[in-house]
Amino acid sequence: MTAALPLVLTVFVACAVEAIEALTIVLAAGLTREWRSTFQGMAAALIVLAAIVAVLGPTITLLPLTALRLVVGALLAIFGLQWLRKAILRAAGYKALHDEASAYLREVAAAKAAPEVRRRWVNDWYAFTLSFKGVLLEGLEVVFIVITFGANQHNIGAAVIGAAAAVVVVTVTGIVVRAPLSRVPENALKFAVGIMLTSFGTFWGAEGAGVTWPGNDAALLMLVPAVALVSLGYAAWLRRAHRLSAVAAGSQPRTAWSETEGVTG
Repeated sequence: MTAALPLVLTVFVACAVEAIEALTIVLAAGLTREWRSTFQGMAAALIVLAAIVAVLGPTITLLPLTALRLVVGALLAIFGLQWLRKAILRAAGYKALHDEASAYLREVAAAKAAPEVRRRWVNDWYAFTLSFKGVLLEGLEVVFIVITFGANQHNIGAAVIGAAAAVVVVTVTGIVVRAPLSRVPENALKFAVGIMLTSFGTFWGAEGAGVTWPGNDAALLMLVPAVALVSLGYAAWLRRAHRLSAVAAGSQPRTAWSETEGVTG
């Protein structure tokens, strides 16, 4: 279990971000509209996700290890770089910070304004579709993370444990507070997840392409900090450029650093 701890923690953090976003949507639908239709939407999404896992899980594990690492590494690197790009732009002030409380209020406002429509066994179609789409979209990202990390490390069980723990912790916390987890430093988590996904994707993709890393897996101990330093350097450089351009234009640059969170992503 000790050897699988880095895998569990990486998957936990990545999946926790997705679970927080799904929780925000579900709470907005349930508290504003109707819980029964909201739970029906969740259940339908989980059934679809289970079917996807049943198909993709065994298929991806049948690939040769070299091909698997190349494909998974490329996908993770693309996925991670997208997260990093958004995180760097947020930290530099070019993109608004993700505010879960504001997102929750937007969802609530939209839910209140939507008409109530009944369709067959669903009392509130809006609550059903809102919950279904939210859980399905965020759940697909969780499935992607679990399958890619677990299959590449030949330890699907550890990846599932990390994802399940993240979902349980976020869900229980959401039930207790009955509100979005706005105090969680989600922007910082997204920055960290982007760094981890990019690092692992680069590592596995290079291995799949035939590269031999010095120290094998121990090379990640150098690769992850290197990606983090480059990302933070880009964020600081872009932030300075943003401030200079704002000063030249005679306006006040928007602050994208939080006093409590430090570097945000």
